[in-house]
Amino acid sequence: MLENKIVDMMIVPDRTYCEMHEEGDACDVIVRMENGAMYTALFATISYVHRQMDLTLMVTESIPETPPVRYAVVDTPHIIVDELERSIIEDTIDNLVAQDVFESLFTRVTRDDAADNQRTSSDGERATQEIAAAVIEEVLVVIGD
Repeated sequence: MLENKIVDMMIVPDRTYCEMHEEGDACDVIVRMENGAMYTALFATISYVHRQMDLTLMVTESIPETPPVRYAVVDTPHIIVDELERSIIEDTIDNLVAQDVFESLFTRVTRDDAADNQRTSSDGERATQEIAAAVIEEVLVVIGD
């Protein structure tokens, strides 16, 4: 019985879905685990960060009475890699799981019934598994399987 609970707690990637951004310097990644849970994060390259900094500079140059500044603010999970190749993305995911930091860097997009039972309010619920499945099947343009 205890062995089953430990297995249920382990996160093991089953499938990785990637959709490249138009600029080619970032991609949205959804990871489906063997237990059906789905997580998402943005994988990006250094050129993505530089592009964000250039965009911020353009914005700050257009605001009167503010100094133009080149910076980037990362407000959602971003994982920076050298290249956006499937093998690099999957190896990075495997490393994050092995280091036990995966769940702190990816956003879970499926319901966690065990965690929901411990909540005292229902605000800020995560996307349902059906929405994540619809995104995978109908929205994502998957790169190189």
